[in-house]
Amino acid sequence: MPANEGRSPYEPSQQGYGYQSSKPQVIEETLMTDKVQIERKSFVFTLKENPRGRFLRITEDVNGRRDTIIIPATGLDDFRRALEGMVAASSATPLPPPQD
Repeated sequence: MPANEGRSPYEPSQQGYGYQSSKPQVIEETLMTDKVQIERKSFVFTLKENPRGRFLRITEDVNGRRDTIIIPATGLDDFRRALEGMVAASSATPLPPPQD
């Protein structure tokens, strides 16, 4: 292996197979958690804090498949305004009739 190439994280480690993490684990403190169930989707809102700052983690769980977005606390007011605008637009627009 050339001197400028590191070991691939996809290669087996000495302890066995799996990914090798080169990032140190960051300690996160949970400040608040709320869960919302909408139809077959579950959303978990978790306000957390670590040495880099506060953030909101939103996790969507659908039948065991999870997707997560993270919003820094500095963007929460903008996020709230955008969400309130979407709610207002949805309320102002009538739903189309159900199709058979």
